[in-house]
Amino acid sequence: MAKKIKLKVQGLTGSQVQSGAYALILSEVDGPHRIPIIVGMAEAQSIAMALEHLTPPRPLTHDLFVTFTHSFGILLQEVYIYKFLDGVFYAELVLFDGERQVRIDSRTSDAIAIALRLKVDIFTSEEVLNECGLIFEKNSDDTDSGEEEDDEAEEDESYDLVDEEEFEQLWKDKSPDDFHNASDLDLWLSYMPLEILEQKFQEAVDSEHYEHAKIYKDELKRREDLK
Repeated sequence: MAKKIKLKVQGLTGSQVQSGAYALILSEVDGPHRIPIIVGMAEAQSIAMALEHLTPPRPLTHDLFVTFTHSFGILLQEVYIYKFLDGVFYAELVLFDGERQVRIDSRTSDAIAIALRLKVDIFTSEEVLNECGLIFEKNSDDTDSGEEEDDEAEEDESYDLVDEEEFEQLWKDKSPDDFHNASDLDLWLSYMPLEILEQKFQEAVDSEHYEHAKIYKDELKRREDLK
């Protein structure tokens, strides 16, 4: 059986290669490798919300999956990124119902969004790591103090949070005009933090962009009705 390498989510950043996409950075837990994975905006929003421990007003797909596993006593044991082929990462969810283990094929971005919510380990193979991993060596000028900080960081099993500015840009860079169907627009609005939603509503009113203002106002009202 191929050796498995443990990974953790390092963070998210805007993709410099593909417009409108984001780079999800996975880091090797006990090594220098970093694996960048290009994900779409919706997936990036879902992962960012999990990293920031935010809950949407209504459960969306990844949250629904988590509720399903809890309700039926199904354990997600791990996420395994097992292959990279033609520019695509392949992952599987390893599930256990108390009697049998089942492996379900999954998009890597979905698998990681679920893993973050359920706080389970993410692994990959040596083959994937060697093919896709970028090596970041530690600075040779690190001081003893820096080494102590590294030790403390290793003891902290929490995930690194996405940069605050990058997190906000997931919503600020877009407007309702960027969405060509209602379901994508509703998804974007549902994930948007309340503070940013209120800010975008006020900006639309101030600029007399009343069509956008109505969209934001309807979302604000929807959230208010859910309270």
